[in-house]
Amino acid sequence: MRTRRKRRGNRLFRGLIGLALLALFLLYFTALANIVWKGLGGLLSNVADPEIVFAIRLSLFTSVTATLICLLFALPAAYGLVRFRIPGKKGIQILLNIPIALPPLVSGVALLMLFATTPLGETLARWGLQFVFSVRGIILAQFFIITPYMIRILKAAFEDIDPRLEFVARTLGCTQWQAFYKVALPIAKNGILAALVISWSRAIGEFGCALMVAGATRLVTETLPVALYLNMSIGNLDTAMGAATWLILISIGSLFIFEWAGGRSGPASRANIKKEVAGRL
Repeated sequence: MRTRRKRRGNRLFRGLIGLALLALFLLYFTALANIVWKGLGGLLSNVADPEIVFAIRLSLFTSVTATLICLLFALPAAYGLVRFRIPGKKGIQILLNIPIALPPLVSGVALLMLFATTPLGETLARWGLQFVFSVRGIILAQFFIITPYMIRILKAAFEDIDPRLEFVARTLGCTQWQAFYKVALPIAKNGILAALVISWSRAIGEFGCALMVAGATRLVTETLPVALYLNMSIGNLDTAMGAATWLILISIGSLFIFEWAGGRSGPASRANIKKEVAGRL
């Protein structure tokens, strides 16, 4: 009797889990598939639309630029937070993660006030670095939003690396930089790829923060999310659905790459590094 109850309880538990997964899958799939179904028909014609072409080019330029700049800062920051004893590390991590919890509009207002009405913003403007209502503002907003995501992914990648491998490299005469470059980076390459892809995908879809800093000027600061917003506001559904479809396809593609890179097992790479380091002893 107890065994039957246990089996019924297990089946009920598995059924509830399956029901929750099915409900979530149907919600996300039907919502996104509805947009793609409506947008695919005019996707090719939208490619010939100068507005969509401009939005795609600007989105690609700003998102790639912001992602590469982000990598220059996030890579050493993530490594330092994992490997070094930094005073106030917890506070630094909380501060760096605030943009994840903040509404993008609030982040945009913070950047707008900093670079528009402060001596810093006025000085940069005199030097020719105008961020407000410009393409530079889009890159700044994307950088501000995606940096916490990249740091979190890179931290996870570096935390998965055995620090003894770098220690052995340093006992063989490597400096900290050489141990980082020759040992840590090769092992973390899949994590770095995943961080680049997911951060780029987040950047290309950024809207709220970029809207506050750069505005929504057609054919000037018009990225794909802005094109979607502007055309929806005037009832141009064909162009709006085309922009939304491009964003969905880009997101799906980047997530496939993220899952592929994240799913690549690191033990083989770590084993090779161990053999290489052991061979030098």
